Amino acid sequence: MRVDLSFRSFFPALVLLLMTACASPRDRAPSLPAQPEAGRSSPELPYPPPRDPVVGDILHLPTGHFVAEDEMLRIATEARVVYVGETHDNPASHRQQLALLRALAQRYPGEVALAMEMFNAGQQDALDLWVAGELDEREFLRMSRWYDVWRMDFDYYRDLLMLARDLSIPVIGINADKSRVREVRTGDAPPPSLDLSDPYHRSLVEAIFGGHMRGELDFETFLQVQALWDETMAEGVADYLAANPQKRMLVVAGANHVRYGFGIPRRAFRRLPHSYALVGSLEIEIPDDKQDRMMAVDLPSFPMPPYHFIAFTRYEDLGKERVRIGVMLEEEDGAVVIRGVVPGSAGQKGGVREGERIMSLDGAAVENAFDVIHAVRQKKPGESLNLTLMNEEGELRDVEIRFDSLSTQPGDSRP
Repeated sequence: MRVDLSFRSFFPALVLLLMTACASPRDRAPSLPAQPEAGRSSPELPYPPPRDPVVGDILHLPTGHFVAEDEMLRIATEARVVYVGETHDNPASHRQQLALLRALAQRYPGEVALAMEMFNAGQQDALDLWVAGELDEREFLRMSRWYDVWRMDFDYYRDLLMLARDLSIPVIGINADKSRVREVRTGDAPPPSLDLSDPYHRSLVEAIFGGHMRGELDFETFLQVQALWDETMAEGVADYLAANPQKRMLVVAGANHVRYGFGIPRRAFRRLPHSYALVGSLEIEIPDDKQDRMMAVDLPSFPMPPYHFIAFTRYEDLGKERVRIGVMLEEEDGAVVIRGVVPGSAGQKGGVREGERIMSLDGAAVENAFDVIHAVRQKKPGESLNLTLMNEEGELRDVEIRFDSLSTQPGDSRP
């Protein structure tokens, strides 16, 4: 889900919290608020710039001045920590992260770490081995359980992680483990000790809850889940900085964990005071085929700019088409079993059947669901995949799946 709010309210529109974790909101009409009347100002935009932004502009929000990218990089990297709020499925947002990490590494060689929401502490061994060059991409995806934990297309993050490996920059997983989040959400465990006192964070969560979450969770549980994410990531940032006083850090997280500073940054500062810069982006050109990823929410205003610097971008595509077999998989007794077949899918057309076990793909043995997901993700429209299947009676048969062009939703990891 995404935000769809009037651009006339521009910066209040920047604060939407995604119900599952985080996302960057968008606004349709490419115009900024008018210059305030004499004696009046907007705390979120104290100095409106002299013109509407265009794609490629970078705005310094506290002053209302446009700056060049190299100026933004120079100023932002003066801080010990640069928090960059991303739009998970926009390549333009990830290019911003790449530029910031490269600038930090050039300015402070050997003294930079990369903290990422996309990983948790349980994946740290895989991250360490990746940075050490001891895992290729396939083994890294397997060991880190990428398709289970984050589920976004790895292509969004490949360049950033490759740069970290090439420059031996430590990558730190800071997110909360999914099992812990589930326990808080379902009430299966006592809620952890969380700071729920921030009035701005509470008012934001109340707006989202009131508009979209009624009947699914009670408000206090919803608030605890949001705070758990932020507190866990803030703790990861502060603990690493305290243990490594010579290090500087780039923190990559969804925009709603960063903007306005009352997500991760303020909670990390509470644990360990440090200088920081907030950097983000906003899509002002949104193709028609992405409009359905937005939602309308009435949000409160806040008494501070959402970022120090914001880049105006186009909501881009990844530049490739996804294909899918169209099956639901389950690991059972050391085998991968087809538990459902989507009507009209490539799998149904190819003749796969519910209850069959996938024994091999293109001649390679299948040991777990990762093998299937990874193999499918390497395919392109027009290509095919050969499966060896075994039914409940132990009979083997071969089928060929032909892939037509089929784009999927960005977070969909099913084959």
